[in-house]
Amino acid sequence: MFCPIEDSTKMHQTNITIANLFLTMAELLQKEEANPYRVRAYRRASATLAGLEEDIASIVQRGDVDSLPGIGKDLGGKIQEYLKTGTIRAYEDLSTPLPELPKQWLSLPGFSEPIIHDLYFRLGIHSLDDLEALASSHLLRTRPGITATTEELLEAIRSLREKSTTD
Repeated sequence: MFCPIEDSTKMHQTNITIANLFLTMAELLQKEEANPYRVRAYRRASATLAGLEEDIASIVQRGDVDSLPGIGKDLGGKIQEYLKTGTIRAYEDLSTPLPELPKQWLSLPGFSEPIIHDLYFRLGIHSLDDLEALASSHLLRTRPGITATTEELLEAIRSLREKSTTD
């Protein structure tokens, strides 16, 4: 269960903020039934950040962020992104609910909310036409979890389009 880390020991506020973001991301990923190793990595990174006695910005500035326990290249990049922009795009994507149109794509073979979230927010697939073009290019089948053939995907998209126009 999500338990925000508090600034009870006068730790650096940036460390606490990023630790809480990582903890929230872990909870959101767990809710979406993401890879348990990925969930655990976010939790481990959160604990590391919460336990630091030095400001994470100083560590990043020295180039030592990747040497922290539980912080690899990916999570180190997210820390750097937060320090530069004040947000982490992956967090924003996870915490932003899907609009109604892409929620309808859950009926397509092999589609789940995390896959649709990625297609919609990261790849910019916003319509059935966009989705059909991606499926026609055979790139959609390279996504883990989508085992349907290109023809099955195209047929399911056409059926969904017809159902949408009759509703």
